[in-house]
Amino acid sequence: MPLVRSLSVTSLNGLPQWEDEDLPVEDLLLFEVAWEVTNKVGGIYTVIQTKAKITVDEWGENYFLIGPYFEHNVKTQVEACEPPNPAIKKAVDTLKGQGCQVFFGRWLIEGSPYVMLFDIGSAAWNLDRWKGEFWDACNIGIPFNDREANDALIFGSLTAWFFKELSSQFDDKPNLIAHFHEWQAGAGLILSRFRKLPVATVFTTHATLLGRYLCAASIDFYNKLDQFDIDKEAGEREIYHRYCMERASVHCAHVFTTVSQITAIEAEHMLKRKPDVVTPNGLNIKKFSAMHEFQNLHAMYKARIQEFVRGHFYGHLDFNLARTLFFFIAGRYEYSNKGADLFLEALSRLNFLLRVHRSDVTVVVFFIMPAKTNNFNVETLKGQAVRKQLWDTAQCVKEKFGKKLYDALLKGEIPDLNKILDRDDVTIMKRAIFSTQRQSLPPVTTHNMIDDSNDPILNTIRRIGLFNNRTDRVKVILHPEFLSSTSPLLPMDYEDFVRGCHLGVFPSYYEPWGYTPAECTVMGIPSVTTNLSGFGCFMQEHVADPAAYGIYIVDRRYRSPDESCNQLTQFLYGFCQQSRRQRIIQRNRTERLSDLLDWRYLGRYYMHARHLALSRAFPDKFEMEPNAPPKTEGFRYPRPSSVPPSPSVSQHSSPHHSEDEDEDERYDEDEEAERDRQNIKSPLSLGALPQRKKKQHGEYRN
Repeated sequence: MPLVRSLSVTSLNGLPQWEDEDLPVEDLLLFEVAWEVTNKVGGIYTVIQTKAKITVDEWGENYFLIGPYFEHNVKTQVEACEPPNPAIKKAVDTLKGQGCQVFFGRWLIEGSPYVMLFDIGSAAWNLDRWKGEFWDACNIGIPFNDREANDALIFGSLTAWFFKELSSQFDDKPNLIAHFHEWQAGAGLILSRFRKLPVATVFTTHATLLGRYLCAASIDFYNKLDQFDIDKEAGEREIYHRYCMERASVHCAHVFTTVSQITAIEAEHMLKRKPDVVTPNGLNIKKFSAMHEFQNLHAMYKARIQEFVRGHFYGHLDFNLARTLFFFIAGRYEYSNKGADLFLEALSRLNFLLRVHRSDVTVVVFFIMPAKTNNFNVETLKGQAVRKQLWDTAQCVKEKFGKKLYDALLKGEIPDLNKILDRDDVTIMKRAIFSTQRQSLPPVTTHNMIDDSNDPILNTIRRIGLFNNRTDRVKVILHPEFLSSTSPLLPMDYEDFVRGCHLGVFPSYYEPWGYTPAECTVMGIPSVTTNLSGFGCFMQEHVADPAAYGIYIVDRRYRSPDESCNQLTQFLYGFCQQSRRQRIIQRNRTERLSDLLDWRYLGRYYMHARHLALSRAFPDKFEMEPNAPPKTEGFRYPRPSSVPPSPSVSQHSSPHHSEDEDEDERYDEDEEAERDRQNIKSPLSLGALPQRKKKQHGEYRN
């Protein structure tokens, strides 16, 4: 009878804990394989980068990441070093001896994990042979003109080759766990299983290929999930081979996971396998030493955004910046998938409501979505130059005014304020005022768009007429480029910009998880999401009244588009009616939700997936405790009993809140925060699952 190790979710000395100590665990190696290791393309980069710290804490020197080699990424992110494990060094040297370039080092992020990067170009000469082997393995052919799929096959072949060389040194001991992310890494999983390598495999899909394409085509996706002819739809979109690679990866893996319940339903229909574990995405939560430090950061970065707005709207700055709210949407330029279409329609209705009710609130909305441009808009750059010129003029006049005032006070006189400014000073100020005259409206975009006439956002702005007129209470600015602190226009990093805004709006139709609202949450900024995003569903599950905590969830699954748009408009209008004090209270509540999104809590689902893979790949040596997979349950944030999150839309037709009108309403922040902390205390301990002796594990076999 073979000796069996029983798996538990608890950890010991940074490694998984087994009940039988006769077999050492130090020889277990964990590899995580993804196209976005050190290579930022989308949200998977954020998942891997932020999760690295807790994975290193668990696995120590036995954790390795595998990705593609790109010189520009390596120069700025990776420190070269020798592999610490002799077996890994020997496998790497074997690949190098066959002409394949392999770069090994430490990724310079929190946790400093080891990374192994394969140079795709150095192995491209094997492509035709590897295509033949891939056909033999799974009968999937890859067109010669699909560069991305060809690169994915080379990357996967190198990964499987490396695992073959590594596993051959271990005398059939179950030493390797490999976790693959998305279809670009899936070829390595397929080939590893085809060659019967002793590797426990996990595959995670962060979004199905076909699902993203179908949603972008404005199809009623979620109501027709069970009606699609999958092969036909993939073939019509010329992604059939990619879809087959994704589906084969899913079915070859010992354990299949996805990032949210909504994507689990999608994967079951699109990929024909129900996920074994849902692994929600987390973040590294930075807790401030001072309770209100994030509020101070909001005020500081809001002032920077206000400076940009002063320049952008020069000559039309007839609105009060103290009563101006900053909304934004950010992410990939997927017009309908990211909900930009719904957002623009809601902004048109919001503009109407604010004008009808004669509101003194102005909303400036930023669209941070990269598109093809050829340069900055001249009018936008001129606006920032005019603003700087006015600032310099004001500083010059102030200095002269201050000197004359100082001299008069020294003489014991009260100066005549009508004479303290001479004619030259008045002339300088008049010239400065004349320089702010403009004949055109403030631009709706900061850059020159290459295909202006076919841009969906600009075409919608033209249709709804949001041209930044003086009478508009909603102003729109499209910034078709990612933010950077080195920009001459809006010199702010994305994180700083988010902290300076009042509300992030992400009414996505297709969003497997949704890192943008999650990032808003951990920075204490309220956000709008939907019940078709993984993040929105996760919050509905954990928070009794999400809107009270600054998470507004639009129903896009069970309502018509027009009803969803009205609901979003209501959320936005209600937010505009909040007093400053209510917004501060809400930001405090939003920031407290960050504990929900901490990898220290969410990392348990990845641990469970890895343990389940070991028990399925090597059932004679590992067994899984017969517990159901961990649920994303265990606590719920109650509805706050104090100040309401926002006024009802019907309460005030013309909101003119004073800053202290709510002072008599009961609100004890420390009391609320302590109650929330009590709600989350229990699930944050990772030793929740009981340990038992040997149990039946047949139900876990694949």
